[in-house]
Amino acid sequence: MIKRASTKLLQKLSLFFKVIAVIGPRQSGKTTLVKKVFSKKPYVNLEIPVNLNFALEDPIGFLKQFPEGAVIDEAQKAPHLFSYIQEIVDNNQNPGMFILTGSNNFLLNKNISQSLAGRVAYLELLPFSYREIKTLKPKYDETDFLLNGFYPPVYHQNIPFNLWYPNYIKSYVERDVRQIKNINNLIHFEKFLRLLAGRTAQELNYNALSVELGVDLKTVQSWVSVLEQSFLVFLLKPYHKNFNKTIVKRPKLYFYDTGIVCSLLGITSKDVLRLHPLKGAIFETMAVSEFVKNQQSQAVKPGLFYWRDKTGREIDLIIENTDGTIPVEIKSGKTIQNNYFKTLYYWQKLSESEKAILVYSGDMEQKRSNGIEIINWKNVDKVLLSDTLSDLPE
Repeated sequence: MIKRASTKLLQKLSLFFKVIAVIGPRQSGKTTLVKKVFSKKPYVNLEIPVNLNFALEDPIGFLKQFPEGAVIDEAQKAPHLFSYIQEIVDNNQNPGMFILTGSNNFLLNKNISQSLAGRVAYLELLPFSYREIKTLKPKYDETDFLLNGFYPPVYHQNIPFNLWYPNYIKSYVERDVRQIKNINNLIHFEKFLRLLAGRTAQELNYNALSVELGVDLKTVQSWVSVLEQSFLVFLLKPYHKNFNKTIVKRPKLYFYDTGIVCSLLGITSKDVLRLHPLKGAIFETMAVSEFVKNQQSQAVKPGLFYWRDKTGREIDLIIENTDGTIPVEIKSGKTIQNNYFKTLYYWQKLSESEKAILVYSGDMEQKRSNGIEIINWKNVDKVLLSDTLSDLPE
């Protein structure tokens, strides 16, 4: 079994909080993780109809089965349980009583967040990061990973990516989308998904999407929110420090997984991907996702942003932590080119930042005297790895 990078953080959280919510996309490995870490706790899955009916019809009786707490899978299916869980944990001093999982961010629900305020910690479990599975596929290059993505079933069950992803997307649209928001025209929503896949690693322009889809602006905004809640996409906000008044203020949109992007775009082979006009954007999506996944396993999470001014200068990723900011430029090429550094030099001069990083797909890694470090995308975990968990008491 693959050890998840978030295991240590999950164990630490259970020492301090009475309720832990593990959230993330369907099939990201949430159940496997919580059953392993909390193997001595009772486990109940609310996707099983008899369990869900019991929880809905008699929540008090349902929870009385678990006087010492339990792991409740797909907890968002019975949201009224949260107020009863609140009462139980308020009368009990033991931490780590209830472990809740969900395939959407149910903590965004106002009523739920109010019920568990101050009692719950949450952990986002995303698909595998490269460092978690690097020993499984040692001969894979970046193109293999772009196509295969990082969802556990593709690796645990060896399901071909071109079979697994179309079925995952179909299941997601028919199940999760309906659960989060009552969308009647699913064919229209699937078209929306494919349009977004073609815009991964680009600024999110709601107005342009609205015109192209023929739906109103609020509908587009609500659909993007659905994708965020179900962990299919995330938005990278522009860097907030205003070095000049011409910075772009729209967020950039990324998919969490490139296997989904390739499937939505109809890319099914390495030969097609290598020549595809969006190859660079898909590679950037994978690299930024790797930073996000590594960020999620940290107790103290660095801020992740992007920066672009209206003249076209752009830094793909800005990492903000207590030591300052680190600009990151991402290139899909395997050979280091002089023009890769142009915007990094500009940023260093603009912000007086000493350190900068170039991420690319080549193997040669360098640390240059001007503060720029060149690394392969497989090693981005070293940029964010920290020992913040050791600062927490046992």
